[in-house]
Amino acid sequence: MSKRVARVNQLLRMEISDYLHRRFRSEAVGITITEVDATPDFRNARVYYSVLGDNAAVIEAERFFSEFGKRIQQEVARKIVLKFFPRLEFSYNDSLARGAQLLQRLDELQVGEAADDKS
Repeated sequence: MSKRVARVNQLLRMEISDYLHRRFRSEAVGITITEVDATPDFRNARVYYSVLGDNAAVIEAERFFSEFGKRIQQEVARKIVLKFFPRLEFSYNDSLARGAQLLQRLDELQVGEAADDKS
């Protein structure tokens, strides 16, 4: 990935996050924009987000982005001037949830080993 693409990805992530938490304060309180991955020609960009909560919160976030994704794209395009502004596609990033599950399993194994050592 070129330095320009990386800088634009970072700028998009910051502006999308800022817009979400300014304009959609109550709806986006549990949503975090984790990463943006734009194509080198800047025609498309995938916006990854994570959600605090259970599956219902994830479903609500998906509904939110399907309803307001175009508006978010239009507003962010007004702030960031590019020759071609990418079409934003929002995707749930479950890596944080998977990481938390992995840490929980490791903790359970550690507790189990400590109990075995005491016996």
